[in-house]
Amino acid sequence: MPQMSEEIHELSVGQLSARSGAAVSALHFYESKGLISSRRTSGNQRRYTRDTLRRVAFVRAAQRVGIPLATIRAALSELPEERTPTREDWARLSEAWRAELDERIRQLNRLRDHLTDCIGCGCLSLDSCVLSNPHDAFGERAVGSRLLPERRR
Repeated sequence: MPQMSEEIHELSVGQLSARSGAAVSALHFYESKGLISSRRTSGNQRRYTRDTLRRVAFVRAAQRVGIPLATIRAALSELPEERTPTREDWARLSEAWRAELDERIRQLNRLRDHLTDCIGCGCLSLDSCVLSNPHDAFGERAVGSRLLPERRR
């Protein structure tokens, strides 16, 4: 990876991609979603401030643990003057996301534990099928699969 001079305060999209490990298309997508921002040169090329590297790292770390982009964007928008996230910001936000992640883990464990119940079933209508009917609203009334009527809007 090429070294950057400390005198360079802005990065091209290619430089940001090389330094962050994110594809250029991902950076464009992040920008379209308001997660990062750039300025345009007179030649209409994107230029990112060096602190965008930390924002991209923040976004990618949050994505890796399953946080939706809308939630990440909301978290970044809470920072004053669009400041780069700090270690303290990450600690505060990750603590807030912990309950959501714990619930997802519980759901995945439940699905994993009940997956073998449905293999070979065919109709996926077991009394306690967590795959096709996680709360099994009709399982107590009858057995077998059924088509629910569509709701009128």
